[in-house]
This record gives sequence, structure tokens and C-alpha cells, in this order.
Amino acid sequence: MKNVTLNGAINPAGIKPRSEPIAPTGKTDFKNQLIDSIGQRESVKFSNHAAERLRSRDVEMTPDKAERLVKAVDAANEKGAKESLVLLDELAFVVSVKNRTVITACELNGLKDGVFTKIDSAIVG
Repeated sequence: MKNVTLNGAINPAGIKPRSEPIAPTGKTDFKNQLIDSIGQRESVKFSNHAAERLRSRDVEMTPDKAERLVKAVDAANEKGAKESLVLLDELAFVVSVKNRTVITACELNGLKDGVFTKIDSAIVG
């Protein structure tokens, strides 16, 4: 079989190059593309501390709030955030974006000083 040159490289099998270029994927990694393509999203976990805070204040996480929280964490992840403050209605969540875990949760009307530390982003969902 005759050697064929592709862009200066030897191609002993004589394989023809692709006629159309492969589209760039941007910042989304393969795992996120796969999840989006099959219509599933990764969920968000709650630390024991966050779950206890919600339970002790009788705060109900409705399916709507849970979906909005997941979307907020997805948006934070796309922007490269590590620790985010997510504001949903009357609730505030501090989330580890990498681990997809709510570290703490509180009601906004129950805040003493309204200061959040050790976060690199804030999302209003």
C-alpha cells in the first residue's frame, strides 16, 4: 500500500482526512455534555449541618426550589466558582460547587449581620 501524507505526517493506511472540521466544545467537559444530552442533571447534596439547619427551621425544599438550586450550582460551575452563595427567595445557601454540596443554609430574615465569608461568587436564583 502506498503511503499518503496528511499535513506532513506519514499515513501508512492511506486514510483520508475528515472533510468537515470538528466543532470546538468550548468550556463544557464531556461529562457535562453527556448529562445535558440525556436530559439529566447532577443533584446537589446537603451536608448534615445544612440539613439540620433547614429541618430545625421547618424549611421545606420544594421540587421547584431544588431545581433552581441545581441550575444555580450548574451556572456557578460553568463560571469556575468554587464556593458560592445562592439566594433563592427567602433562603441563602453556601455551596461547595466542586462537590455539589450545600455547606450551610439559612433564612435571610434570620441573619444577624448579613455577612458571608469564604465565597467567591453569589447567584440569585
